[in-house]
Amino acid sequence: MRVLVVEDEPLLADAITEWLRDEPHAVDVAYDGAAALERLTVNDYDVVVLDRDLPGVHGDDICRELAGVGTGAGAEAGAGAGAGAEAGARAGTTARVLMLTAAAEVADRVAGLTLGADDYLTKPFAFAELAARVQALGRRSRPAAPPVLRRAGIALDPARREVFRDGRYVPLSKKEFAVLTELLRADGSAVSAEQLLEKAWDEHADPFTGAVRLAVLKLRRKLGEPQIVETVTGVGYRIV
Repeated sequence: MRVLVVEDEPLLADAITEWLRDEPHAVDVAYDGAAALERLTVNDYDVVVLDRDLPGVHGDDICRELAGVGTGAGAEAGAGAGAGAEAGARAGTTARVLMLTAAAEVADRVAGLTLGADDYLTKPFAFAELAARVQALGRRSRPAAPPVLRRAGIALDPARREVFRDGRYVPLSKKEFAVLTELLRADGSAVSAEQLLEKAWDEHADPFTGAVRLAVLKLRRKLGEPQIVETVTGVGYRIV
């Protein structure tokens, strides 16, 4: 999954980011509301982990933007660039929002959910619980998929992070696993390199490095013969 962590305490933000990357997910981080809005205009996220009390553009306003229930962020941010980012963030997103806050009263949780948040977690929290909630929200952000993805003799279990080909266990790296997951989810349709880069790498990935091509090459070697990952010229890759 592609996850955006929005948290103004750098130590906490970085800790959440590293924990989620170990899951593994492709994770970007923003330390204030304005930066979060900019990233939301550029990237397609499955889940946004959103601190409520942010400087500049408040977390409540970002949540409203994502839920499409109105906005006050432009006025509070006081910048034309921010207003443009808000419009982009609001358009067509399917991202689920997990709101983080130190406010633990029932009224605060109700207010957060009313703003459009999909889930609500109070600080302090256990990282394992946060990761489980992110995983659950990620499943809701996409069309329902079977518990085990199967095609061409491949069986991929996302929960156990295990891959088998014709009953043989195939050890994969995090990136290889993420690429194979996207290809299996496409159910025979071609997936572009850009789409794979979007879902399996974070914003620091250079689209010109050939990272996707290298990951697919390694994946083919590990899956063995006969080859089932096909290159569709000018389009991308698919599992035949």
